[in-house]
Amino acid sequence: MTNVRQLRDKQPENEKITINLGFVDLGRIDLLVQEGFYSNRSDLIRTAIRNQLDTHGDIVSKSLERYTMELGLRDFSVADLEAARDAGEALHIKVVGLARFDPDITPELALQTIASITVLGALQASADLKKALADRIK
Repeated sequence: MTNVRQLRDKQPENEKITINLGFVDLGRIDLLVQEGFYSNRSDLIRTAIRNQLDTHGDIVSKSLERYTMELGLRDFSVADLEAARDAGEALHIKVVGLARFDPDITPELALQTIASITVLGALQASADLKKALADRIK
């Protein structure tokens, strides 16, 4: 499938997460921000996470290969699902990043073509589509 893009090339959206930190760690972060090393708390946290992900890059790559997962942004259109249906294929969708489903995809078409969905990151689909595929989303 040719419409896979790396998230670092273009970040269409972000996912908000919440973390709990001790007061000492939070104070140390604020000190680094105050000293100008980072523009804000989020900047430091994003940088730290990216550094950790880079440190474990080989492990991530091997896992992606082992689980045959796509990395980045993966868009699914009506045409993609119709092509799979017409070819008699059942899709086993595995994405690390963001999987987006066109709002025009009907629950019926999705049920005909999608056997399973595994997303590590975020899944964007209509509420109707998520409800129809609930038993296939891992």
